[in-house]
Amino acid sequence: MFPVISGGAQRLQKESGRDFQISVDVELVQLPVSVADRDGRPVIGLEQQHFQVFEDKVLQQISLFQHEDVPISVGLVIDNSGSMRNKRERVASAALTFVRESNAEDETFIVAFDDSAYLEQDFTQSIGNLMDALDNMDTRGETAFNDAVFLSLEHVEGEGRMDKKALLVITDGEDNKSDYEFREVMDKIKEVDVTVYAIGLLEQNDQRGGFFRKSPSQKAKKALEEIAEATGGKAFFPESLAEVEELCRQIAHDLRNHYTIGYNPSNKAFDGTYRTIEVKVNAPRGFPKLEVRTKPGYTAPTRKPASENNP
Repeated sequence: MFPVISGGAQRLQKESGRDFQISVDVELVQLPVSVADRDGRPVIGLEQQHFQVFEDKVLQQISLFQHEDVPISVGLVIDNSGSMRNKRERVASAALTFVRESNAEDETFIVAFDDSAYLEQDFTQSIGNLMDALDNMDTRGETAFNDAVFLSLEHVEGEGRMDKKALLVITDGEDNKSDYEFREVMDKIKEVDVTVYAIGLLEQNDQRGGFFRKSPSQKAKKALEEIAEATGGKAFFPESLAEVEELCRQIAHDLRNHYTIGYNPSNKAFDGTYRTIEVKVNAPRGFPKLEVRTKPGYTAPTRKPASENNP
């Protein structure tokens, strides 16, 4: 539900008591797999026989293998708090670079967050609409980071039309205003099939935590790393604002070069358990050292899909 508020944006609301439908069909688990070299450049040319998939350390039989530039549903989740005021113009420009470097058939939405999370622009394929939304953002307030990520995960999973889904989160600080707890965000990540990339514009020498406690920047970095790694994405922490545009270009290229691997799990139980996943690549001779990323696991459904119960 997105009630309209002033400024044309729509506020993302927390819904209590809503039943969540787990999207994973235990009969086929599909994984977006990123393979990059040591410089972060996507590696192409690998075939199915070069990959191995393990679920709970048990080797699985790959039944689906694709390497295609397919359109995705993607959300730009952008920190709009007061501390972003001097960064807003460069971040908006970098976000548009991400869109321009992505597949022209992608559908993209924008969520801004300060004291609350707002849907500034719903799914669109118009760069003009996205430019207008970014231009209309007015920095203010504090940082409802958890709310923005949780509700953006819900929105892209529930409303996105494309099979492949992702978020790009750009922020400069720790959450200090959310209704959702960080653990709720991590629980949501286990239920949805969304890859999250993050760019943290964090203070490099933040000493505010003192000797015994982590600083706000250190806490923010840890949160971004945990979220990205749990989805098969990646978190980046540039030393300067000038690096953000190139990072957005790199992330767009990474998304366009994912391998899609599917398997029918040997564990057929509909038991609601969390199952770990590991993907290994045995590259042929001549390939560089590779970094392989995918979602580290999924939560199995607790019941068969309705179509199987009612043939």
